[in-house]
Amino acid sequence: MNDDLMAALSERLTMMADNELLLGHRNSEWTGHAPLIEEDIAVANLAQDEIGHALRWYQLRSSIDGSVPDELAFGRQASDFRSCALVALPRGDWAFTMLRQFLFDSYEAELLPRLSSSAWEPLAAVSAKIVNEELFHLRHSRLWLERLALGTAESRRRLLAACERALPALPGLLAPQRTERDHELLSEAGYFPASDELVAAVNERLSAAFEAVQLDFRQMTSAASEAAAATAADTADADLIELVTTMQSVARADPEAAVW
Repeated sequence: MNDDLMAALSERLTMMADNELLLGHRNSEWTGHAPLIEEDIAVANLAQDEIGHALRWYQLRSSIDGSVPDELAFGRQASDFRSCALVALPRGDWAFTMLRQFLFDSYEAELLPRLSSSAWEPLAAVSAKIVNEELFHLRHSRLWLERLALGTAESRRRLLAACERALPALPGLLAPQRTERDHELLSEAGYFPASDELVAAVNERLSAAFEAVQLDFRQMTSAASEAAAATAADTADADLIELVTTMQSVARADPEAAVW
């Protein structure tokens, strides 16, 4: 593995881990506050799974460059995280949390089976182990998409409001690599699927799911307002700083507490 490919792989693994870690933390904010006791247990399990998957991606990065997972999670500044804006958005209401989870699960439902055939065997092995857990996540979040969209006028209103917040941030999840050359290096090596193919597959999956609940996904994604796009970067930075500061507060106060 040459240096450029190693750097691209390390960057991509960091992005994947950071996304899982921050999404897990956002989900953990519902502990004790979910609308049903069954959902309180479910969302806690979701959080635990996502954080566990983050550890696996950090460990794969460690196998490349010797980095320490605890230091990556709890020792970096917010500006050093490689996560997308979607996972850092504030918790919001239950409709937003379930929509965000559904978008993330749909992405991973296309990504992980492809990574299970990666030419880099360690990545293939880890992906094959966690793909089934993510499918359980997808079943759960898709059921909530259906309940919200087809339940009551109020639940549908909340889902549409959640879409207005979440969908403008979706492209950052679908195309997370910093440069097109990094995409090409990973794809040419057979480590990751081609970016265009993956994005098309995810969008097709989401379009079908939204159509099943009488929503037009493509129309909704294209309708993101210019105002939201103009303020997205500043808002995302503030959300990320708040989230990372809270998440790392215990570890920074007591370094011995930062144990997975």
